[in-house]
Amino acid sequence: MDRPQSEIRNPQQIVVSTNQGKIRLDKFLAAAVSGVTRSRLQQLIKEGNVTVNGERTKASHLVQPGETIQVNQPPPQPTDLIPEEIPLRILYEDDHLAVIDKPAGLVVHPAYGHPAGTLANALVYHFKNTSQVAGGFRPGIVHRLDKDTSGLLVVAKDDQTHAALSAQFKRKSTQREYAALVWGRPKPGSDTISSFIVRSEKDRRRMIVSDRRGKWAVTHYETVEVFSLHTLLRIRLETGRTHQIRVHLAHRGHPVFGDPTYGGRKSRLQGLSIANTKFVAELLDHFMRQALHARVLGFVHPLTNEELHFESSLPEDMEALLQALRQRGESGSWQ
Repeated sequence: MDRPQSEIRNPQQIVVSTNQGKIRLDKFLAAAVSGVTRSRLQQLIKEGNVTVNGERTKASHLVQPGETIQVNQPPPQPTDLIPEEIPLRILYEDDHLAVIDKPAGLVVHPAYGHPAGTLANALVYHFKNTSQVAGGFRPGIVHRLDKDTSGLLVVAKDDQTHAALSAQFKRKSTQREYAALVWGRPKPGSDTISSFIVRSEKDRRRMIVSDRRGKWAVTHYETVEVFSLHTLLRIRLETGRTHQIRVHLAHRGHPVFGDPTYGGRKSRLQGLSIANTKFVAELLDHFMRQALHARVLGFVHPLTNEELHFESSLPEDMEALLQALRQRGESGSWQ
């Protein structure tokens, strides 16, 4: 995005140029103030930390030539987030960011029902500094994984790095690849699923595919290995919506194995032979989550411009699940 036409007298004060066209205040500031995300600027505006000609206003305010905009960024406020000595597998770390290999079962940040014991609690224990862009209870959290999805996450140690990484995710320039074991054999074996995704009004814990509203989501998949009842897929995300992979695959009739929210557990046993029912039921008894793993993460380092690429091996539980399927003697490549 081009920087708006303006005169910046200091990092906090902007005088709008006489040839500046009409533009929302939050969008104007997102281009004018470096190292701050648009969502953070919206929060500052709402809190009254942004004024136009000395007056509080709204994010939707259309800036006018000659206006003086003052941006006050208060220092991060202490929170009640308690540092916890939770072990972390750190694949990469420098002064600005870190890449974490999150285990299944670890919630990313405190939420209803999970006030502590989260990745956020671990981050404030392990790292001296974390970004505050996403708020005090989401220190350093640039993007997230569901509790029972394992794999790679990048976290930011300062607000400038956070803003730059968030911009890469928004531009879809990051590389994110997942491994997923699903029910059935998707046809075609490789395809793209595109739709709007919105929260269900009947069950607020679930997301659903919508024809007209919600957030646009794009998921690419290809078959890696097939079994009698399941398929191992390689998933590439173009967008990162809540539950996106799980929702899209379930919508196609191929829910992720073990997914309790989107029909990936024992409801799929109906109609199977006695032998298959017994075999798969035993697998489900030993595999208590969705078989989804964020295995590849790539992005450009905001400070060094180095292209970083990370890969995570399948965790032991998913590897054991696949070995059990292979030992049954019915795996093979897609035909």
